[in-house]
Amino acid sequence: MSVEEKRVREFAYQIWESEGKPEGQESRHWEMARKLAEAEALAPKVAPRKAKAKPGTPLEVSASKPAAVKKPRTTKKPPVA
Repeated sequence: MSVEEKRVREFAYQIWESEGKPEGQESRHWEMARKLAEAEALAPKVAPRKAKAKPGTPLEVSASKPAAVKKPRTTKKPPVA
């Protein structure tokens, strides 16, 4: 089985599951899956974009140091007269 055939099979299964596993829709699912696989193969390969770092923050966060948890803001109460 080629990589292409395997990808079509995966798409068809995902479509079948997403529609609630209906019976009698195999040919429609396979056709949709084939078109998705063709579109995927023709799409340009783009590397995932990296998130931009905010000014003044390090690019990498140490895995050993947990992220600080911010407390929720409270609303200011008007002064008592």
